[in-house]
Amino acid sequence: MDVLPGVVGVVLVTVATLAIGTWRQRFSRTTSDFFVASRSVRPGLNASAIGGEYLSGASFLGVAGLLLVFGADMLWYPVGFTAGYLLLLVLVAAPLRRSGAYTLPDFAEARFGSRTVRAVCSVLVVAVGWLYLLPQFEGAGITLAASVGAPRWVGPVVVGAVVLVGVGSGGMRSITFVQAFQYWLKLTALLVPLAVLLVVWVGDGAPAPASAPDTAAWSLPIASGGGPGLYATYSLIVATFLGTMGLPHVVVRFYTNPDGGAARRTTLAVLVLLGVFYLLPPAYAFLGRVYGEGLAAAGRADVLVLELPRVVLPGLAGELLTALVTAGAFAAFLSTSSGLAVAVAGVLGQDVVGRSRLLRGREGDGLSGIGAFRVGAVLAVVVPLAVSLLTPDVGVARSVGLAFAMAASTFCPLLVLGIWWRGLTAAGAVAGLVVGGCGCGAAIGATLLTGTRGGWTGALLEQPAAWSVPLAVLVMVGVSLLTADRVPPHARRFLARLHTPESARP
Repeated sequence: MDVLPGVVGVVLVTVATLAIGTWRQRFSRTTSDFFVASRSVRPGLNASAIGGEYLSGASFLGVAGLLLVFGADMLWYPVGFTAGYLLLLVLVAAPLRRSGAYTLPDFAEARFGSRTVRAVCSVLVVAVGWLYLLPQFEGAGITLAASVGAPRWVGPVVVGAVVLVGVGSGGMRSITFVQAFQYWLKLTALLVPLAVLLVVWVGDGAPAPASAPDTAAWSLPIASGGGPGLYATYSLIVATFLGTMGLPHVVVRFYTNPDGGAARRTTLAVLVLLGVFYLLPPAYAFLGRVYGEGLAAAGRADVLVLELPRVVLPGLAGELLTALVTAGAFAAFLSTSSGLAVAVAGVLGQDVVGRSRLLRGREGDGLSGIGAFRVGAVLAVVVPLAVSLLTPDVGVARSVGLAFAMAASTFCPLLVLGIWWRGLTAAGAVAGLVVGGCGCGAAIGATLLTGTRGGWTGALLEQPAAWSVPLAVLVMVGVSLLTADRVPPHARRFLARLHTPESARP
């Protein structure tokens, strides 16, 4: 295996990321620049940046690997990842931008006037962000190990270091341009090798994937395994459809738009960009069934996208295509990790680091806010990096699915009910967040600690969204009805602000 092209690809992506981030650092001067890019990001640029950070290692590597092993059942992952933005467009995007918040905890405190709700939201933002960062670091280790033969710890350390430099230097304004560049790099890195591989496939006589019986089973998007399998499919749909609107690095992007209308236009553009991208992983899985069955048998499905060019085209051509795919995969880890780091750093900087400084009596000015953000960025990256080094082999796509389930079980009910129902109280919000978060968190912990199980127990623990989301909603609504006398007095006025277009305001 010639490792030089892969090393060159990773180095070029890293240098380009640092160069763009450093160039934009000159324009990051205020706390608002670091947190929300001063709310000045236009829809086209913001959509590309969202595509860059949203299309993580699970999308770039994991979806194709899951389709290779489990067949079209796994098409629900890309369908759900994309459709989640449709619900976000309809229910959340514009009102969330009109709230004027910097972070999800900011929105919660403004909506309920409660420091308790804010504190619970802060804990959950950090938990979801860290859970989502784990597969990014693991995927980086897998990518460098498969493409250049590096030890598994090298990838996470390199990604962590680059993200810390980029996020700490310029915050949201800096990484917006980096992530927009990385979306188009990822699309190119999948599209060009796929076009070459399809030409080779046609030249080989367009062979069918695997054997006839296996192909028939592989092509049916119906859950296998009876009742538990069908439940797992529906639970996955719930997690991916509803989890998108609760992901902290996705939500924070809508605070960067100039107004609610721009937030909606951004979401429409994102739907197009994601739809184009998600046409590609199934094609890689199809070619993997033709040429890469050995990868699935050897338990190396996660590296299908990286290994397929070498398998189909031995020699220099395959190595060059592998280098391009490696560069795209590394960009995926960098962009998603950067978005998560900004979201988590914003919460940690405001609610942990910043408040500890206030308690010591050093309030400071805008610069101290930037300093708190940077300390938060270090915590946001170092903690999950350490966990990923200590607990490898979590499974890229599976752990991302669990992060979606956690977001769907907590922030999705909070946002939808908080935006559309005046009767939601602080007590109801806290109760629902705690029940949904603890229930889903316990299932996630059991899954990560004990591994995959069979039957109904395994299905309920590995895909908790189908029961944890309804449970959170019922608790939020039930407790709010029991505490109806404690509806925030400003709730009606706040909701009117969320649903009034900027052009209609006096």
